[in-house]
Amino acid sequence: MPRDVVLKELELLPAWRQRQQSAVDQAVLPVQSAPASSSKPDVDMPLGESRREAIMQMDWEALREGVGHCQSCALAQTRTQTVFGVGDEHADWLFVGEAPGAEEDRRGEPFVGEAGKLLDNMLAAIGLRRGDNVYIANVLKCRPPDNREPQREELLQCDPFLKRQVELIRPKLIVALGHVAAQSVLNSDVSIGALRGKLHDFHGVPVVVTYHPAYLLRNLLDKALAWEDLCFARAAMRQLQSVTATPL
Repeated sequence: MPRDVVLKELELLPAWRQRQQSAVDQAVLPVQSAPASSSKPDVDMPLGESRREAIMQMDWEALREGVGHCQSCALAQTRTQTVFGVGDEHADWLFVGEAPGAEEDRRGEPFVGEAGKLLDNMLAAIGLRRGDNVYIANVLKCRPPDNREPQREELLQCDPFLKRQVELIRPKLIVALGHVAAQSVLNSDVSIGALRGKLHDFHGVPVVVTYHPAYLLRNLLDKALAWEDLCFARAAMRQLQSVTATPL
């Protein structure tokens, strides 16, 4: 699909055509660590250490089974099914969202429905497509009732699953979609506005933060900001790939 058509779908034309690549490349900053939250629970609390260690030893098959049979929080009683993730298991790009919605809960796949369509358009705008060098997951594998925000205890229980997915995929770049994903991945309470436009770190993997597609459907003007973030992410990826390709 031509880029201008994609940008039109994102409602970013004519004002938000891609900047010159040199200008975008100049915006890429060194990896930064987001300020840690002092009030957030310790994800390595001793009570769950044996469970965490077991998850970190799982291969893909065992991890899928572990997620599918997880009973570690109350969401196991209300979900239709778990939503593990989908895509290329050796992808350079990992997109991480918040939690499954009603449609995802029914279908068992992340980012379907209108938010999923917008995410697909966002991917296409930077030359990507679902499943092709792209993996998509959520920080939470079960739908919270009535689509409420995830609770900290729920995020705590799902945290090892996402960490293991990252270890197995070994992406070059993570894109955190929305404030819940960003704050969970970065273990930070800093606002999404303050996290945008910088490279952060998740266990050695660079992280870019942008808005969740569902938020963008409700706040159309912020699509322009999301486009800036996508350009920033692509520039960062090009730099990461060039470093990887450079012979020693």
